[in-house]
Amino acid sequence: MSLLQIEGISKAFGGVQAVQNISFGLEAGELLALIGPNGAGKSTTFNMVGGQLVPDSGQVRLNGQPITGLAPRAIWRLGVGRTFQIAQTFASLTVVENVQMALLSADRRIFSWWSRASAHRRADALALLAQVDMQVQADRPCSELAYGDVKRVELAMALAHEPQLLLMDEPTAGMAPGERVALMQLTRRLARERRMGVLFTEHSMDVVFGQADRVAVLVRGQLLAQGTPQSIRDDARVQQAYLGTGLLLEKQK
Repeated sequence: MSLLQIEGISKAFGGVQAVQNISFGLEAGELLALIGPNGAGKSTTFNMVGGQLVPDSGQVRLNGQPITGLAPRAIWRLGVGRTFQIAQTFASLTVVENVQMALLSADRRIFSWWSRASAHRRADALALLAQVDMQVQADRPCSELAYGDVKRVELAMALAHEPQLLLMDEPTAGMAPGERVALMQLTRRLARERRMGVLFTEHSMDVVFGQADRVAVLVRGQLLAQGTPQSIRDDARVQQAYLGTGLLLEKQK
C-alpha cells in the first residue's frame, strides 16, 4: 500500500476546470516532484492533498485512510507536515525557540498561557536542529540568518511532529543554486532516514532532475506523464508541452 494515494481528484472554479481526474501515488521514503507550467494545476492539486481545498470528486488517502475533506489541522495531526514558498518562521525568536514553538504545537500546548517556548523540550529542539545542520546557530535570532538557513529552520519545524508525509511548496524559491541543491539533498537524506514521503512543487529543474525519485507532469489540469527523471526528460509529450515555456529539460552535464 502506498503512503499517499491520489485517486481521480478533480477541482473546478466556476467554469474553469483547474484539475481533471488526476491519480498518482507516493511511497514512504520517496521524493516526488510535481511540475508543470503556470496554470497547470500544481497548486490546486497540492492544496487538495493538504486540505486547503476539497476536491469536487475523487479521493486522497494516507496509508489507505481517506483524508479527503478533512481540515488542514486534522490532516497535520495524522502525520502530514508542510513547508511554504515563503519560509514561515518567527523572526523575533531564536532558531531553537522556533523549533520549540513547533514542539509546543505538536504537544498541543501552543495555546497554554503558561507555555514558554524557551523552556519546552530544548534538548529535542537541538536534536532536530542538528539533523538540519543548524545546531551551532541555535541561539541566534532568525532575523539574522541567511535565507537558506531560514529554510533549514523551517524544515526542522516541519519535522517536529514526526510527519509521515512532507509537503513542500516551492522549497527552493529565492535561493541561490548551491543553496537549493544542498537543501534538497538534505531533504532527500532525511526522507530516507525517516521513511518519510516528500511531495514537492518546484520550478528549478536542477533540483527536480537531480533530487527527485519520480516526477509527475501536469499540463492544463491533467496528468501528462509520470515516471523517473530520465523517462520524463526523454518524453516527447513533455518536451512538446513545455516548448517555449523556458523550462529546461536538457540533460545535466
